[in-house]
Amino acid sequence: QVQLVESGGGLVQAGGSLRLSCAASGLTFSSYAMAWFRQAPGKEREFAAGISWSGLNTTYTDSVKGRFTISRDNAKKTAYLQMNNLKPEDTAVYYCAAAFRLGIVRYEYNIWGQGTQVTVSS
Repeated sequence: QVQLVESGGGLVQAGGSLRLSCAASGLTFSSYAMAWFRQAPGKEREFAAGISWSGLNTTYTDSVKGRFTISRDNAKKTAYLQMNNLKPEDTAVYYCAAAFRLGIVRYEYNIWGQGTQVTVSS
């Protein structure tokens, strides 16, 4: 069974940090690009960060550049999102997703996790 399971979300004060993890099973993890999307209440799900299968290429949405870092460990079949200097506007459910190639469009990703809540208080 193909599965992505996120963890690491929680409540943090503005300026704080969180590290999200996405553990994969049932797929050849090293063959997939991975991404983190987020969805705030009442808003569309948006791309936050992505990483190629090799880890050599990464891309970020402008609002998180310089604060978030995406990485992966293919041996552990896990992707990560290190989030620093968090802001209240980062509050959202964060989803990890897998695709055959790195992209920024939601519909390019065909495998999704269940999401983890990140709440940043001011």
